[in-house]
Amino acid sequence: MPAKLSVNLNAVAMLRNRRDLPWPSVIGLGRIALAAGAHGLTVHPRPDERHTRHSDLPEIRALI
Repeated sequence: MPAKLSVNLNAVAMLRNRRDLPWPSVIGLGRIALAAGAHGLTVHPRPDERHTRHSDLPEIRALI
């Protein structure tokens, strides 16, 4: 069975959260990863939201 790829979006979200800019876009990069053949997206929401924010989750889920 071939390995399947799930792209972790936490690093993208961390970069976005460190700036006062809306990029890099977690949703946009998730969409690109899936279009390029990724089988899933991985996020690990933290209570302090320093990586993926809880508000990101519905949009990420809609991509899958």
